[in-house]
Amino acid sequence: MVRWRTTVALMSVLVLTACGGSDAAITAPPGVPEAECSTVTIAVNPWVGYAANVAVVSYLLERELGCTVVEKQLTEDASWEGMAAGSVDVILENWGHDEQKKKYIDDRKVAVELGLTGNKGVIGWYVPPWMAQKYPDITNWRNLNKYAAQFATAASNGKGQFLDGDPSFVTNDAALIANLRLDFTVVYAGSEDKLIAAFRAAEANRTPLIGYFYEPQWLLSEIPLKRIRLPVYRPGCDANPKTVACDYQPYDLDKIGRATFVDSGSPAATLIKNFTWTNADQNAVARDLTVNQLSPDRAAKRWLDTHRATWEKWLS
Repeated sequence: MVRWRTTVALMSVLVLTACGGSDAAITAPPGVPEAECSTVTIAVNPWVGYAANVAVVSYLLERELGCTVVEKQLTEDASWEGMAAGSVDVILENWGHDEQKKKYIDDRKVAVELGLTGNKGVIGWYVPPWMAQKYPDITNWRNLNKYAAQFATAASNGKGQFLDGDPSFVTNDAALIANLRLDFTVVYAGSEDKLIAAFRAAEANRTPLIGYFYEPQWLLSEIPLKRIRLPVYRPGCDANPKTVACDYQPYDLDKIGRATFVDSGSPAATLIKNFTWTNADQNAVARDLTVNQLSPDRAAKRWLDTHRATWEKWLS
């Protein structure tokens, strides 16, 4: 997402192989020609919605096209750098990054846009529902200082704690707090999983919490977090990260491919270009990966089995 810093190095490389047992391969629709597909390297960014994309696309690449899929756990900026180095073929969920598009698509011409994912990306500040019910005016940013003391923790140095997720996320939160003159300080949960756990605990235990969150994200179907109304976003209001004082930009999420990979004629590039689904689709797979603890293959197959008409179009 446009919310990350390049502070996390490459974590691991996983080579996925086709699984046997009860996960029988989905057969391709009649008329789809056999085409050779070699290795496809997918950047995997650290949030479960992205992992849901990877699970479904990787399953089809392996089972339907015979590709070997390599997943590289990378931050967003590192994914773009990998594309330039030839070590990454595709980014499956890109959140804006106009500066990277200019650098790698327009100027260096090592990457190309592969169309929209169909997902709508929304970033903002949220509180658990119980707080919005008890303190109805808390969802207006102008009233936050009135409640700052309730959010204080041992980690917030006497100010209200504002909880962010993974330290690699690029957010505007520290600048927003300073520029809106709010008596808060940013504290990092450490990961998306810990951020989710904090919001679940805050709602269950009716403890104060304010933090950064986003959709698509499966948690919002379980706990309808209440968004804080920040100053309205207008194009360009966030151009200077140091002076930003407006809400986050909404995004139509898209896909990016390495130019040489796309031009190779690989059927994998066609499938990825055609891949598009909804926030609800992604959340369903993400929830299976997290709450239901399914493996990526089983989570993907569960969704694919009930959405055949959707994925058949991606293969054409």
